[in-house]
Amino acid sequence: MEQLKRLTGMLSNSQRWTILIATVLVSAGLYGLVHWQRESAFHPLYTALAPEDASVVVQKLKESSTEYRLSNNGTTISVPEDKVAELRLELAGAGVPKSGRIGFEIFDKTNFGMTDFAEHINYRRAVEGELERSVMALSEVEQARVHITFPKESVFSEAQQPAKASVLIKIRPGASLPETAIPAITHLISSAVEGLAPEAVSVLDMRGNLLNRAKRADSASTDSSDAALEYRHKVEQDLTSKLEATLEPLVGAGRFRASVSAETDLTSGEQSEESFDPTRSAMISSQTTEDTSTPTHAIAGIPGTASNLPDAAPRPPVTGGGTSRKTENVSYQTSRTVKRTVLPQGSIKRLSVSVLIDHEVHWEGTGANAKRVLVPPSPERLKVIHDLVAATAGFNEVRGDQLIVESLPFESTLNLDPPTVVQPGTGTNPRRSPLEQLKNDPKLMGILAAIVVVILGGCAFLFSRMRKGSAARTAAVQVSQSLPAPVDNFQDVARASTATQDAWAPSASSSNKIPALVPARLETLTHELRETAQKDTEICAGVLRGWLKEGRA
Repeated sequence: MEQLKRLTGMLSNSQRWTILIATVLVSAGLYGLVHWQRESAFHPLYTALAPEDASVVVQKLKESSTEYRLSNNGTTISVPEDKVAELRLELAGAGVPKSGRIGFEIFDKTNFGMTDFAEHINYRRAVEGELERSVMALSEVEQARVHITFPKESVFSEAQQPAKASVLIKIRPGASLPETAIPAITHLISSAVEGLAPEAVSVLDMRGNLLNRAKRADSASTDSSDAALEYRHKVEQDLTSKLEATLEPLVGAGRFRASVSAETDLTSGEQSEESFDPTRSAMISSQTTEDTSTPTHAIAGIPGTASNLPDAAPRPPVTGGGTSRKTENVSYQTSRTVKRTVLPQGSIKRLSVSVLIDHEVHWEGTGANAKRVLVPPSPERLKVIHDLVAATAGFNEVRGDQLIVESLPFESTLNLDPPTVVQPGTGTNPRRSPLEQLKNDPKLMGILAAIVVVILGGCAFLFSRMRKGSAARTAAVQVSQSLPAPVDNFQDVARASTATQDAWAPSASSSNKIPALVPARLETLTHELRETAQKDTEICAGVLRGWLKEGRA
C-alpha cells in the first residue's frame, strides 16, 4: 500500500488523470463486453405477438422461472438460446400463443350458469377470433380485426335486418395485397357467417382507406356495364397485339400504327325453332278392329212322355244367323324439325380495323442542299398488308366489318434531320473535331487523362534524374564536340551513333578536348546514355540533328 502511495506521489496530475480515465474506459469496456455477451445469448422466442398472447407467454415464463427479455414494445420475447426449442414445444402444448383473440376454444369449458345473452356474445367472439386467424394466415397481412353483426330476425319483414361485417387489416411493411386478395377476404367472411352477403362486408386498412368497392342499388346494371367494357377492351387489345406481332417483321418497329374497335354482344339466352315439311309425312300409328257375332235359336221338343223315352223321335233342326265387322285406323303426321340453340355471351357483332403505314425517306444531294423525298409503299405492298390484316383480325364482310389500310408520312419522318456528310476515308463515322470527340466519348477522355498523368510522372522522373545526372549531360556535350564531320542524312548519323555506343572509348585525338574522367564514372555515364537513347530514340535523334546544325554553323 505504501509503495502504491509512493508511486502515486511520483506521478504528475496529468498522468494521474490519464490513468484514471484509462481505468474508467477499460472498466466500461469490460462491462459492455460482458453485457453484450450476456444479451447475445438471448434469441427471440416469438415476434409480432398480440398483447393478449404476449401477456399469456410472459405469465408462463414467470411460472417456470425462465429469464426473458421484452423488445419492440412488448411484441418480441427473447429467452436464452439453449431453451428456445424446449419453451416453444412447452408453450405449444399449452395452446400458447393463440394468434390474436380467442376462438372456439372458449367453449372448451362448460359453464352451466351462463345466460343466453352471454353465450351469444361468446359465440360472436369465437367467430370473430377464428376469422381473424384465417385472415392473418395471408402472408401479406400482419394483423386483422373482424367485427360481425348477426342478422336480426323478426316475423315482420320491415323489422328484419341483414348481417353486416367489417374487417380492418394491417399490411406488413414492404408488402402489398394483390388485386384478388380483397374479393377473397370478402367472400371468406361472407361464407363463414349465415345470411351475410359479400356486398355487406367492408374491408379497410390501418390508414382508413376503403379497399373494397361500395355496392349501389343498381349494382347489377353497373357490374354488367363494367364487365362489358372490360371484355371489349380485352378483345381489342388482343387483336391489336396480334396485328403488331404480324406487321412488325414486315414493316418494322415504329413504322406503322394499328387500331381495332370491336362491338361485342354480352346478351345470352336460348332460341327454339320448329319447322314442318309438307312434302314429307310418316305413319305414326295403325289400328285394326274386327267384330264377329252369330246368334242361335233352337225349336223346343214335343212335350210329354215320348220326348223323354229312349229311342225317341229325332229333334227338329236348329235354325239361326251370324254378323262380322272389320275396322282399320292409320294415322300420318307431317315431318317436323325442332332446333334449340343456346346463344353464346360475348360474341363479336362488328369489327373496325385501321392500319397506318409510314412512308420511306430518301435524300437527294448532300449538305445544305439535301432534299427530302418521301416514297409511299407500292399498291402491291399495301394489298399484301391488307390481306394479312384481314386474315389476322378475322375480317367478315357479311358481319359488316370495316378494314382500312392507308399510307401517310409520320410526323417523325417529316422532321427527320438530313444525314451528316461522311468524309472520304473516315468510314461511316462523321468527321468531328478532337474536342467534340472528347466530349462525346468518355472512354477517350479517360484514356487521354491517363496518358497525361503518365507523361507528367515521366517528366517528374526525368527531371529528378536530370538533377542527379547533370555531370553526365555535361560529359555528353563535351563528347558531342568530338564527333566526326557532319553527315548528309539521318541514317548515317544513326549508324555513327550506334557504332559510337557499341565501342566507346576516349581517343588520343580527343584527349586534349575532353578532360580526364574516372573510369568508373565514365562507365556509369555511358550506361545512362545508352538507356536514354534506347528509351527515347526520337528525342535523341532530334538532339543529334540540333548538334549537327550547330556544327555546320
